Amino acid sequence: MIDPALLSLIDSLVTGREAPLLIGIAGAQGSGKTTLARAAAARTGGVALSLDDVYLTRAERAALARSIHPLLAVRGPPGTHDLDLADAVLDDLLAGRPALLPRFDKLADDRRGGEVFAGGARVVLMDGWCLGAMPQVDAALAAPVNALEREQDPDRIWRGWVNAALAGRYQRFFGRFDAIVHLAAPGFGAVLDWRCEQEADLMDLAPADLPAERREAIAEFIQHFERITRHMLAGDVAATVTVRLDAGRRVVGVEPA
Repeated sequence: MIDPALLSLIDSLVTGREAPLLIGIAGAQGSGKTTLARAAAARTGGVALSLDDVYLTRAERAALARSIHPLLAVRGPPGTHDLDLADAVLDDLLAGRPALLPRFDKLADDRRGGEVFAGGARVVLMDGWCLGAMPQVDAALAAPVNALEREQDPDRIWRGWVNAALAGRYQRFFGRFDAIVHLAAPGFGAVLDWRCEQEADLMDLAPADLPAERREAIAEFIQHFERITRHMLAGDVAATVTVRLDAGRRVVGVEPA
């Protein structure tokens, strides 16, 4: 269920502005950003796509894992997306041309084909968990934020590489958006519950019936996103609007930049 206030917010960003527009929707896993992007696209005569769909291929990430750090085999953090592909798709969409929208199969952990959009979208909505995130200063990388960083990145090679990617190519990419809406969780603790709800839904289970081992696996996986998510929740995100959500994903506050 989408809070109607979110759709009204997207309407306000579109109304009176010259098309085509590029609007980003950022937020932690499970915050509802993909659902919102799709609903807003249908409502505004637009097209929705996800930053998730331009992950580097499994083979490309494996190459990074061998040459830089093993954690780069895991999709998600800055540096694991093909932003050249994202730019090419957005160039076509914003020019009104037909575009092949890539698709990423998360079960196969690889890119799988895509679908053609005929063109002519009034609004392009892209969701992505780290859209608008600002890089950290080097000193902030020193202390690990969780067990994953402490045990698997003791020399901070991985988090330093991710932060460098965020400071460079990603900032240039974020700069092309006309607006970015940040759906801010009430805290990082909500992210695990939200992701487990998603997983339970995929398994056709009630959230309380999700097997304990799946919850543990999800808890480990989201540690890859924890540092930047916490950084964004602390205000280090170049968002046009920050929408504060409660644990039920209801809007409890809206903060313009």
